[in-house]
Amino acid sequence: MKFGQKALVSTALIGAAIAGGTVGASLLGTAQAQTSSTSSSSTPSSSSSSSSASAPANPGPHTANGITETLLTGDDLTKATAAANTAVPGATIDRAETDADGATYEVHVTKSDGSKATVKLDASFNVTSVEAGMA
Repeated sequence: MKFGQKALVSTALIGAAIAGGTVGASLLGTAQAQTSSTSSSSTPSSSSSSSSASAPANPGPHTANGITETLLTGDDLTKATAAANTAVPGATIDRAETDADGATYEVHVTKSDGSKATVKLDASFNVTSVEAGMA
């Protein structure tokens, strides 16, 4: 094979490799886009189906003063939410947790007018204060 023919064949092979790589990358990119759109479409539907009041506006438990708050469960949750409902009638419970800022427990609520409040409780689930806003 002459030099000119070798150069032509080499160029054709390189061009085919580049074209094949481009097509492969395009297919992979399309597959990734389909996967991404599928996962992003399933995420909103699951959050809209749960539509809990503790969505983005409620940051959840945090750490303060070296203490990490934990969500309440079981009897503690039942007692805390009952106390909060008595203190703020008609409110929706957003979350109930231990408190890192002084009280034993706190219950975050949304009042019937849409405003937020935090009900602070002692160890016996007695309301010690109701603070405006989410703390």
